[in-house]
Amino acid sequence: MTGIALNVAALLALVPAAAVSFQRRGGPGALFFALLALGVLGPGLWVMAQAGGEWRTGFAMSLWVTITATMALYLALSLATRHAWQLAPLLLPYLLLLALIAVVWAHVPDRPVLGTVPAGWLDAHIVFTLATYGLLTIGAVAGFAVFLQERGLKAKRPTALTRLLPPMAESEALELRLLAAAEAVLALGLLSGMAAEHFIGGGLLTLDHKTLFSLAAFVVIGILLLARYRQGIRGRRAARLALLAWLLLTLAYPGVKFVTNVLLG
Repeated sequence: MTGIALNVAALLALVPAAAVSFQRRGGPGALFFALLALGVLGPGLWVMAQAGGEWRTGFAMSLWVTITATMALYLALSLATRHAWQLAPLLLPYLLLLALIAVVWAHVPDRPVLGTVPAGWLDAHIVFTLATYGLLTIGAVAGFAVFLQERGLKAKRPTALTRLLPPMAESEALELRLLAAAEAVLALGLLSGMAAEHFIGGGLLTLDHKTLFSLAAFVVIGILLLARYRQGIRGRRAARLALLAWLLLTLAYPGVKFVTNVLLG
């Protein structure tokens, strides 16, 4: 199968779940979870086919890996919790958009990882990075759901979209748990990144754009969790901080990839 056909097939694997997410129903059925699994399998097979046994740093590869990790985490979360599946109308169109961007920029060549980092450290750092971005993305989506629900309640005009989303209290609980998990995994990712940097250059921390944005995201999440614990911050104020942290991590990972691989070539 050609490269463009693989990209389109991976993109199409996400479409059914995104379409079904807008259908009103009493609860998730077997079909919904099967379509989520298809949304993991399609991008996952693309990643395995393109990677060829080594980690690559291209922009399209980064997006497909991010989509695969986020979909896998979301599938697990939907199976394990009561209301996470109701975030699908917000999360799945976003991942579909990422997939479309990956298809458009599929022609940008990948590059192998440079430097001599022991495989275990590199693998751990990649896993922590992907897990952090997936958890924070779903957490930010839960925060955005809170934002939409609160705005609808204040206006006394719920919309067709807000009726599909989890209740506001459940969205807030999901947001808090996911942000706490993302903060813990991000800490591990920063530590593993420092170890990888030590193996490459002998130092511990290079203050490049990726590191600075990651540290900023870590600080913002920490501020949000502390403010929630001490001051009870919630609702739209908490959602804005969650979205800010997500934006910072997006700039740190796919954003930096876009600049270095696409804009700068």
